[in-house]
Amino acid sequence: MEETISINDIFKTLKKRWKLIMLLTLIAALISGTISYFFLTPVYQSSTQILVNQKQSENQLDSTQIRSNIDMINTYSVIIKSPAILEKVIDELELDQSVEQLSQKITINSQENSQVFSLTVQDSNPTKVVEIANTVSATFQKEIKDIMNVDNVSVLAKAEIKDNPTPVKPDPFMNIAIAVAVGLMAGIGLAFLLEYMDNTIRDEKDIETLLDLPLLGSIQKISQHK
Repeated sequence: MEETISINDIFKTLKKRWKLIMLLTLIAALISGTISYFFLTPVYQSSTQILVNQKQSENQLDSTQIRSNIDMINTYSVIIKSPAILEKVIDELELDQSVEQLSQKITINSQENSQVFSLTVQDSNPTKVVEIANTVSATFQKEIKDIMNVDNVSVLAKAEIKDNPTPVKPDPFMNIAIAVAVGLMAGIGLAFLLEYMDNTIRDEKDIETLLDLPLLGSIQKISQHK
């Protein structure tokens, strides 16, 4: 019986405070949407694909060499983001940023047992992000010959400028959805808090609960007309 009453009380509280819950949810969604669309800087992304493969004099695959090329990808990932490469990229593109700032925009992704890895760049300028990705790849391909004394890097796919580039972040719809969920939970929590702090006596049940005494009788409300 107590569980049924408790559930009924929950629904009564939600019904009583539904305007407050909806108001907080709406406010959270509006704030999130406003920040996402008008205050956060759009970030664009572009990628290139690079192949690590030692040129063979014969048309035979050397499994040892392939394994070595795969293992070298970890080393190449560090070299790509090093000053030896990025300083030349900054000078060539005349970028107004440091090596550390440019390095933070570059991400290297590789798959297990694959000789191909991707170089991904993120920037607020959709045109500049393509230029950076292609320049870093080309500079790395050129400089690795002197740095490691090897010639096993090829650019498989260059970054291309799209007609209507779409930013990868922020994601307004995702941000609004999260804000709606947070606002809804905050509204429900506040509703129950207000209900818990409300000591107003509204009916006979409240009197019985407050005084812990049985109810002997009640006076019905009589209209002024009667």
